[in-house]
Amino acid sequence: MTDCVGELAAMGIDVDTSTRRRAEYSFDASNYRLPPLGVIFPRSVDEVVHTVRVCAAHGVSVTSRGGGTSLAGNAIGRGLVLDFSRHMNAVTSVDESARTACVQPGIVLTELQRHIQSATAGRLTFAPDPSSKSRATVGGAIGNDACGNHSVRYGRTSDHVVALDVVTAAGHRLTATGDGVHATDPTDGSAVAAAAQITADLRALTGEHLAEFRLELARFPRQVSGYHLANLLPENGFRVARALVGTEGTCAVIVGATVSLVPVAPSAMLLCLGYADLVDAARDNSLILRYSPAAIEGIDSLIVDTVRHLRGPDSVVGLPAGNAWLYVDIDGEDRAEVEARGADLVADLQRAGRLVEARVVADPTERASLWRVREDGAGLSARLVDGGESWTGWEDSAVAPDQLADYLVAIKALLAEFGLTGVMYGHFGAGCMHIRIDFDQRTEQGREIMSRFIRRAAELCVRFGGSMSGEHGDGRARSELLSLMYSPAIMAAFSRFKRIWDPLGILNPGSIVDPEPLLDNLSLAGVDGRDWPTSFDLTPSHHVPVAPFVHAVQGCIGVGRCRAPSGGVMCPSFRATGDEKDSTRGRARALQEMARNSPTVADGWRSDDVMESLDLCLSCRACSTDCPVGVDMATYKSEFLDHYYSGRRRPLSHYSLGWLPTWLELITRAAPLVNLLTRGRMGRVAARMGGLTPHRTMPEFASAGRIRRELSAAGTDGDVVLLADTFTRGFRPEVAGAAARVLADAGMSTECRTDACCGLTWISTGQLSKAKQRLAKAAEVLDDGTDRPIVVLEPSCAAALRKDLPELIHTEAARRVARRIRTFAQMVTECAENGWRPHHRLPDEVTVQTHCHEYSVFGAATQRRALEALGVAEVREATGCCGVAGNFGFEPDHYDVSMKVAEQGLVPALRDTSADAPVLTDGFSCHMQVRQLDADRSSQHLAQLLDRSADG
Repeated sequence: MTDCVGELAAMGIDVDTSTRRRAEYSFDASNYRLPPLGVIFPRSVDEVVHTVRVCAAHGVSVTSRGGGTSLAGNAIGRGLVLDFSRHMNAVTSVDESARTACVQPGIVLTELQRHIQSATAGRLTFAPDPSSKSRATVGGAIGNDACGNHSVRYGRTSDHVVALDVVTAAGHRLTATGDGVHATDPTDGSAVAAAAQITADLRALTGEHLAEFRLELARFPRQVSGYHLANLLPENGFRVARALVGTEGTCAVIVGATVSLVPVAPSAMLLCLGYADLVDAARDNSLILRYSPAAIEGIDSLIVDTVRHLRGPDSVVGLPAGNAWLYVDIDGEDRAEVEARGADLVADLQRAGRLVEARVVADPTERASLWRVREDGAGLSARLVDGGESWTGWEDSAVAPDQLADYLVAIKALLAEFGLTGVMYGHFGAGCMHIRIDFDQRTEQGREIMSRFIRRAAELCVRFGGSMSGEHGDGRARSELLSLMYSPAIMAAFSRFKRIWDPLGILNPGSIVDPEPLLDNLSLAGVDGRDWPTSFDLTPSHHVPVAPFVHAVQGCIGVGRCRAPSGGVMCPSFRATGDEKDSTRGRARALQEMARNSPTVADGWRSDDVMESLDLCLSCRACSTDCPVGVDMATYKSEFLDHYYSGRRRPLSHYSLGWLPTWLELITRAAPLVNLLTRGRMGRVAARMGGLTPHRTMPEFASAGRIRRELSAAGTDGDVVLLADTFTRGFRPEVAGAAARVLADAGMSTECRTDACCGLTWISTGQLSKAKQRLAKAAEVLDDGTDRPIVVLEPSCAAALRKDLPELIHTEAARRVARRIRTFAQMVTECAENGWRPHHRLPDEVTVQTHCHEYSVFGAATQRRALEALGVAEVREATGCCGVAGNFGFEPDHYDVSMKVAEQGLVPALRDTSADAPVLTDGFSCHMQVRQLDADRSSQHLAQLLDRSADG
């Protein structure tokens, strides 16, 4: 195998065989783990051709990969993994008149849809929309024959594939079309001969199995298991391209695709239907289908409860009464006709007697909230409110839609027989159910139960005439079971089809044909059972037989939302680099390998691989909210850094910025002199001495006199505790004065406290002993026996006191203080709800850079809610991290990434903000980044905007 890598390197093809990279690509979103030999990020079709030819010569397997979101284990392999998402991700052309687009395999589906809608002025789109569409790629959708939420209307990916450009296992470039297979380059004689031979072999295969293909394949819309050989039948036109869809990379490497586009309906309406349970909902399936909906999607209350637990009570809005819900999307050319059809449907459902309540979801925010719950289903159902876990394995079965209710009754009975719990959601209109089950994969007994259940479930599905895969593919999860579903003749035809394309068996071996046992290579099996003591309390509420730290990092199940190029805040460093290493998932995988103590990532807390993986993590905390499973990488990074640097010399920035509260106590006494020394050339020298980048403008330190003057606006006793945190005192004490005046105007007296520190700078740099000292003192002084709100002006300090304090200081006092913490925006919202309004006119337009820590700990809409409650008409949000994130943006090695992160949300927002519109930056890091980006633009804290004295 090393000869293979060496030969490719000699050709100029970069094969990453580092232990860290192999750890990242040992997993997809399934239950499986398989470390590869190495990873390649192809830049061209020629690189793919050379790679496949060299691998064939050396007997090394090749696995194609897009977003790595496979739930069946078909995006991992022992040989070389080709990740197309990084470079081969372009739309090469859009032909609106022909309604087609030519694309490379690595483009993310939402990016493809955005490009097409832009190119056609919103008239056309690419229809398949799986829930993972924000990170899944076209190549992956073709590999699995993915479907999505609107498959009732638009079918599967195979229904939208016109032609596929592929590289065969022999290294030939061929194009499969709707009526055959041809050489991509007709002047390439060997490719022409290969196409002719494959064509002859495929026609012979079809001719010998006409009856079996007609009787056993393509019986209902979601029959995805196995190969789609019915497309080769004469009556279907010998559609070789569609026969290759769903082959999971086992027959050819896809390097390009021509896909068909569909018109976007001018009018659409979302109906949300509430039911007592999912079985009742499924009973109405046939009735709803009579009204030609574009989508019928189902979820149950377990998922909704999890969302609200993870993201707050306002994260799911618009649901009618019930314990299970259907989303029914009705569309058409005419709005009135769509509304009438919806009203008729609801009336029919009410007459049927199972519907509890129906709502037309007209508000765009409510619609987005509801669809996000459905689209995050795979992750949300993995870790539930009670701390329990659920896993894939039997998550993708499908039956004919009119059989779904009876199938659900039977599968629920089977779950009860085995003492298992299944969290259910899915594409009801297509009869496809996603069921995540609380299998215990960590113990031999649990794995044995899992194996027996899956086999029984497969037999049950076959009795209903169903398919074991409805869109996720067979992969390592179901390929072993295909003989239960298909006759020996069909199984032989599958094997022969693969050999026609891949006679050496080097393309993604282990899936569909010649599968490995479904319990082999489970990622949770064989994990080192040792304890991993941590400062943070990571103990799960639900008992699991592993150390709390191991359980925490195993929370990442690979759904890959952190790889989404837009939406939410997570993960800013991945969006800046496009490297799996810099995604939350990539970091979690490195930590999981560390916890496994595998040869891939060795040395435990001293692992340089993990250190490298965590290097560009901004500790923005967004993953703790945006990740459907709630992976909290900022906490894991802090814990890791604490152990990694134990007894070692740290970077200079850990001493300069990490100890900032201590230095500020000294600097305020000589602030004018220090400010003079930190300007100009001397400032750059001082920055280098402190391990900081000379490219960033240094902040001005507040003098002791200035701090005293500003804090005098607050009293020594009051209804509210106003905590003047380190950043507010040290850099902008005027914010504390403004906040005290605003709260006084709202009828609340304030007590200003300056004697508590949240320890944030020590937490973010992993100096947890010092952080705990500060936090213990904070808990002691702030736990005053009252329930008064503690208003913290710096959002990151508020987040540390709300979240980190009880996780690091395990006392009732710490928990009491944490419950009392408010951000200033939260307090303003409470005042507005009680009738208070500022006496001066607020601007009609405000741009807000919400601090990432406020976003993740207190809610994404905290700032918006406060401003809208006070009557601000237009609130423009710079959605995303500002890029500074505490010490990160001040460190020399991180400055460039910091500025790239700013380009994601903050820079466009500033560009769209008029010169006279206020820019709010409650977070000091955000304030500094705005200053860095535009020296002529000032930004202010919400308290300053609301302070009437600011008007003069």
